[in-house]
Amino acid sequence: MNRRQFIKSGGGILLTMATLLLLSRVVSAQKTSADGAIINRGKVVMSEAEWREKLTAEQFDVLRKEGTEPPFSSALNDEKREGRYHCAGCDQPLFTSNMKFDSGTGWPSFFESIDGAFETKIDFKLIYPRTEYHCSRCGGHHGHIFNDGPKPTGKRWCNNGVALRFIPARLVRLMFHCF
Repeated sequence: MNRRQFIKSGGGILLTMATLLLLSRVVSAQKTSADGAIINRGKVVMSEAEWREKLTAEQFDVLRKEGTEPPFSSALNDEKREGRYHCAGCDQPLFTSNMKFDSGTGWPSFFESIDGAFETKIDFKLIYPRTEYHCSRCGGHHGHIFNDGPKPTGKRWCNNGVALRFIPARLVRLMFHCF
């Protein structure tokens, strides 16, 4: 190996190492859930016109205008398969099927969420204070948290079904664990 080849190969090795170091820092900065879902991969910011184009009218009303879908209108109330529930606005993982329970209220309900998936605020729209939650990635409104859920948390995350996208477990494995 002559001097020129040595310098070229050494430079290539250094470039590869620098790239791997940078990528490892980016990946380690991302928060992951227990099942490996990447949480809050960077904020999603879109104009109102872009959101209207991306979402259905019902999704836009709930996610962007903090509306509420009619009770018992979501097919996700009866969803029993194993899988994961993602934000319909930005596809961030929010809940797993193990967190879901039948509350009888007419909306998909969960006793906890994936850590870091939501931000909360107090809502006074019905005079009394309620805890409202929004996707931590796109800011989309999902519902309210009540203190009448089952053990172990005693919480009921009452979610608008139109704000969710269900992904069956077999597809979760294909989409997120195949690399």
